[in-house]
Amino acid sequence: MQAIKDSVHDYVELPAVAAALLDTAPVQRLRHIKQLSTVRLVYPSANHTRFEHSIGVTHLAGQAVDRLGIDDRRATAVQAAALLHDVGHGPYGHQTEGIIERRLGRHHDEVVDLLDHGELAAVLERYDLNPKEIAALVAGEGELGQLVAGELDVDRMDYLVRDAHHTGVPYGTVDYGRLLSALRFADGNLVLADGNVQTAESLLVARALMNATVYRHHVSRIAGAMLERTSERLLDSTEISSEKFQRFTDAELLAALRNCEETAAIANRIAERNLFKRAVWAEWGAVPDDVVTTSHESVREFERDIAAKAGVEPEHVLLDTPGEPSMPESSSRVVVNGEIRRLADQSPLVQGLQESQRTQWRLGVYAPEATTDDVERAAKSVLGLAR
Repeated sequence: MQAIKDSVHDYVELPAVAAALLDTAPVQRLRHIKQLSTVRLVYPSANHTRFEHSIGVTHLAGQAVDRLGIDDRRATAVQAAALLHDVGHGPYGHQTEGIIERRLGRHHDEVVDLLDHGELAAVLERYDLNPKEIAALVAGEGELGQLVAGELDVDRMDYLVRDAHHTGVPYGTVDYGRLLSALRFADGNLVLADGNVQTAESLLVARALMNATVYRHHVSRIAGAMLERTSERLLDSTEISSEKFQRFTDAELLAALRNCEETAAIANRIAERNLFKRAVWAEWGAVPDDVVTTSHESVREFERDIAAKAGVEPEHVLLDTPGEPSMPESSSRVVVNGEIRRLADQSPLVQGLQESQRTQWRLGVYAPEATTDDVERAAKSVLGLAR
């Protein structure tokens, strides 16, 4: 096994297949994709990458299969899938995911096209692993796929701890050792053993606090909205294909944006952290239901209408509606008195966290600082926001 020094897990040992995958170009590309995308404009030390996160997830996957007593070829497959779970991400990770889904019709964990040929396929086949089987695990399919992509997956355990470490906030600290020790399979579902309701609750508390203070910070949301809109404009105004766009690194995307006349101004704002400001920051109860759930096309139409009413350039209005709050982790299953139950049905704390998501929810409308007053008045009129 190859030993690697990690900032979170200290020395980690990778099985031979993971070590071989590590040296392929698609995995090395992850060195150039920041884990927290535009969050690093808020927390200066949040410069860790999806490469090191993937190593951490592989390490935790190895611990999980050991504790579950899985020590055959299936264990090797889980660790290979863990290392490859983020290989499908586009530049800036989740910030460009919507663009890729709309234009290519696939999510970042749909990696069959990446694994069925080339370097990755050659390595997997060398270790007697079926690329399609690994792609299915990455997508969370089957019993073992839940370890890679599910409510209790090792991906979540690593990124919460890693993101807290690199941002310097204390909120994402979870006892992943206890979580790993409590994992069980029951009726094909990954569950936590009896006596671990609080263990599961701790994971949700960490996620909720990290959402509020890190992942959904308003500065990161503004930068992310600017990046998404100007990336769409790049694809519409150049011959860059969606397939090539998806394989960009962060730096390659920013360079392409700065080199394109139609996108250079906004790209320079992002690069220099000269961001738009909040014209509207509306609470859940002030926003009509049809605006909360509006489509991508309707968001763009709203932006054009607000810009026209405010008398500003269309590209100077950004509407950011996060959709309805969700907490997938609340569906985690725990054993209570010998019976498998959904955490949300068992824990009043989870029910409170679900309600807190609505309290923290905000719709944003962003614009250059000099125009925020005009945009605010126009947005409230166009969107029918409560005054």
